[in-house]
Amino acid sequence: MSTTQARLSKDGLPDDTGAFAWLRALGPQGRRAFAGAFGGYGLDSYDFFTLPLSMVAIAAYFSLDSGQTGLLTTVTLVVSAIGGAVAGVLADRIGRVRALMITVITYAVFTVLCGFAPNYETLLVFRALQGLGFGGEWAVGAILVAEYASGKHRGRTLGAVQSAWAAGWALAVIVYTLVFQFLDADTAWRVMFWTGALPALLIVYVRRNVHDAPEAAAQRRESAEKGSFTAIFREDLLRTTFFATLMSTGVQGGYYTLATWVPTYLKTERGLTVVGTGGYLTFLITGAFTGYLTGGYLTDRLGRKKNIAIFAILSAVAILAYINIPAGADGLLLVLGFPLGFCMSAIFSGFGSFLSELYPTAVRGTGQGFTYNTGRAVGALFPTLVGFLATSWGVGGALVFGAVGYGLAVLALIGLPETRGRELLVPEPVGR
Repeated sequence: MSTTQARLSKDGLPDDTGAFAWLRALGPQGRRAFAGAFGGYGLDSYDFFTLPLSMVAIAAYFSLDSGQTGLLTTVTLVVSAIGGAVAGVLADRIGRVRALMITVITYAVFTVLCGFAPNYETLLVFRALQGLGFGGEWAVGAILVAEYASGKHRGRTLGAVQSAWAAGWALAVIVYTLVFQFLDADTAWRVMFWTGALPALLIVYVRRNVHDAPEAAAQRRESAEKGSFTAIFREDLLRTTFFATLMSTGVQGGYYTLATWVPTYLKTERGLTVVGTGGYLTFLITGAFTGYLTGGYLTDRLGRKKNIAIFAILSAVAILAYINIPAGADGLLLVLGFPLGFCMSAIFSGFGSFLSELYPTAVRGTGQGFTYNTGRAVGALFPTLVGFLATSWGVGGALVFGAVGYGLAVLALIGLPETRGRELLVPEPVGR
């Protein structure tokens, strides 16, 4: 008889501790929900990055200055706050899956329309409307999966969903490299937006195969309280809502500063070609994908707050190191791309589980949708500020504001409770 005794779970069965235990623990329905949320978020990322990657060509086509190009991103993120908040309420009222399909259709349609824009003003409007769907998809998809996941594995599970952002980003860079190599820039940026129709294929899968977690759906139907904005500002949730929004603002201000301006920085201040920029972004994106998965593991091991604090500090340090690389040291620029992508992505891995665990089932969609996307909207001021300051400071110098955002996130954590291990489908206390 073996002297090594198998670890048993609470139900007396052998405890699954394998690398993919989190995926097996979801069950068949949960894995289909995971696939739908992963695909939705990956294509959400793809559609978002069609703009930053095409920004130089768009600016040349419409004769835009850096402030106007920065505004294209800012308006997307600001309107995404509205879309995310509304999608959160819809998720609490009509269900997670139905809300997910609405968000995917919205961002796909308006991304395609951006490719037909005859002038800057029309492009600005279409990009703003794209933000309605873009803002809602992550919050709804994250909650859908979170309600299938156990407290033990939730960080890793949601970290894996979050890694879809890097996958979508990578796909956008591949398509960008090919399209801009074979087409002239004035046509290529439009084609990039037209490829944003890809999410239509996902809708077919979600409609046929994905369903809300049965226990969560039952709790939501039986609850007298339905999703509403006033509910997340009641006395017992006000503190949580305020500090969660502040945390989200800091992290996303730092992230979108980098996501928006690094491609332009590499081209205008480092003089890289389209292929060269794609090569450098490959290291950044590889770091991001690895960071999402690693951060998901650490948020289960260390706790939600520690994971966010550690990677906020490391992200700020990475930004400062990245923009202070001496001219001509392009090899060092390449090497530092990996830790930069790793740190600024690992911090997001705990968001899906943390925000889901801060709110009760009846208002979980509203709380997560509002805090995440309001933070995104306020954080969107950072890319615009960088755009206007770039004319005098240079893009590299202005990117320092991303580090300021990460500092703000660390301060916000003081006002939030640790939620590691909290189960979602039982009555849970909220607050400190």
